[in-house]
Amino acid sequence: MSRFGDFVLELLFPPKCAFCGRILKRGEKGMCQTCQRELPWIEGQAAGQQFEFVSLCVSALWYRQLVRESIRRYKFADRSLYAKTYGRLVAQCVTDHLAGRYDLITWVPLSAGSLKKRGYDQAMLLAMAAALELGEVAVETLRKDRNTSAQSSLSEDAARRANVLGVYEAVDPALVEGRRMLLVDDVVTTGATLSECARILRLYGAADVVCVTLARARKDGKRPGTQAGQAAGTKNS
Repeated sequence: MSRFGDFVLELLFPPKCAFCGRILKRGEKGMCQTCQRELPWIEGQAAGQQFEFVSLCVSALWYRQLVRESIRRYKFADRSLYAKTYGRLVAQCVTDHLAGRYDLITWVPLSAGSLKKRGYDQAMLLAMAAALELGEVAVETLRKDRNTSAQSSLSEDAARRANVLGVYEAVDPALVEGRRMLLVDDVVTTGATLSECARILRLYGAADVVCVTLARARKDGKRPGTQAGQAAGTKNS
């Protein structure tokens, strides 16, 4: 009966690619073969970058075109189910670049106000999905004390840093002390948010902080869509 119910649901609501929206063919999970082949993946050493308090941050995709549209649906159009597909991509990125470099998986949290408005914490869902793929669990270690302006609304790097300064605190310092932390978020642009979260984790005794994001929005300080950004290659985060 359960299988029949699943069959009926698939007929009524066929699964679609999280990126392009095409109906998935048999054997495709979460994304179609075309997107698997043509999305702007980041390869090799280009996947990594460093920020203050962060030893290494790696990303799977460049944040442009279908990737940008997909993540915006995930965050603002109630597509929380994308987390499962995104989690597989993030887990693979971790396996490729950060294996053996962390003890505990955590995430960049939303404020209580933003969580109430959105209904779910997209970074938490992403971290949990990635952890499941890795055979581990994601643990809450940070709390965001107050609402701030969206980082995407701020164009200057200094403004982004000031916007998140002092807004995070450790939930349970005992979870953090002596641990190497893997911090998960959906998109990295300047790294201001990740740096501030990493600063707090280190303040409470984290031995190291590495980060992973689904997507990366800049290359060499350029915004996506600029000539330099478009020439950056085939993968964005």
